[in-house]
Order: sequence, then C-alpha cells, then structure tokens
Amino acid sequence: MLSVTIKDMKGQETGRLELNPALFEAPIKPIVVREAVNRYLANQRQGTAATKTRAEVSGGGRKPWKQKHTGRARQGSIRAIQWRHGGIAFGPQPRSYWTKMPKEKRRVALRSAFAALAKDEHITVLESIELGAKPRTKAVLEMLDTLGVADRKVLIVTDIPNPVLILSARNLPDVKVSVVNNINIYDLLVFDQLILSRAALEKIQETLGS
Repeated sequence: MLSVTIKDMKGQETGRLELNPALFEAPIKPIVVREAVNRYLANQRQGTAATKTRAEVSGGGRKPWKQKHTGRARQGSIRAIQWRHGGIAFGPQPRSYWTKMPKEKRRVALRSAFAALAKDEHITVLESIELGAKPRTKAVLEMLDTLGVADRKVLIVTDIPNPVLILSARNLPDVKVSVVNNINIYDLLVFDQLILSRAALEKIQETLGS
C-alpha cells in the first residue's frame, strides 16, 4: 500500500502514514480533469463585458445629409455601425458563463489530480505548520528551503484557516495558502508541489477516499 513520510518543519522524519488507495492510486482521467478545469475557469468569469448597439449610443438623431444628389452614399444616422463612434454589431453583452458538472465527476477529477501528484512524488506532509504568533515571510522561506521545494510553485493546505501562515506567505508570488474546503482542480494542476498538514491530509482522505 502507498505510504508517505510525515515530516516536521525542519525536514526531520516523524513517522509514516498509509495513503488511501481509493484516492492516491485512483485512475487518472485526463478528459474529466480537462472538463473540470474548463468549468472552473469559466465560472471565474464575471461576464460583465458589454458594448453599445446603435440604439444605445448617443447622437445620430437626424439624417446627416439628404438621400439623393450629394454624390455620397446614403446614410440614415451617424451612429450606424460603419461610422466612427457608431454602435457595435454583435458585440459582447452581459451574460453568465456558469456551467454545471455532476458532483461525482468533480470528485473523479480531484482524485485524478491527487493521484498524479502522488505518482510524481510531489506531495509533502508535515505533522503541523506552526510559525509562531507573528507573521514572518522569512519563516516560510526557511521551511520551503529546508523541504527542498523553494524553487517550485507551492500550494500549502491546512485543515483550518491559519491567519499567521496566510500573512507570512502572501508576499511570495509562487506560494499559495489554502484550506481543505477550498481546494480546487485548477490549483492542484498549476502548483508543482503540494504541502499538506497531517490533519488536512486525513480530512482529504476522509472526504474523497470513500
């Protein structure tokens, strides 16, 4: 059975934990993962892009010149689509990009992502993540350097919100701190290394391993 080494923040081994094969040895399904990523990105869109049609732009209340005998093409309004400052034809209008995906399918995508990370040995489990009472970015950098992942994009996941850790890591462009309930398929694919607290790992296995 697949297992993982539990470490402390200094990189010292403190034990081992068996991983749930239903989660970390699940079959990897790229098509489902891609569908889940596309859904996630679509659901992040605000859908507020908008343009004005010729009925909405200001001006153009009268005919710019008479219909005939001017030597120019006939025009009915200076706000028609072919005019500068005219209306826009078939431009974007406010809409929702929200798409649905069955819950079990989303879980399959997450299992695939975790299985891929475990297969590539890109998961690090810490007994706990405690940085003290005050935020210190240097403490996070030292932890990453000790664990040998300072040169990677790192996703740190805890079981409950850790304000000190969040504040300590927010100035690091390649580090993101999240909690178990907020894990999404996009983050699991974008970040190279996943650092979990032991409590977070147990909670993930309880949720997705069944």
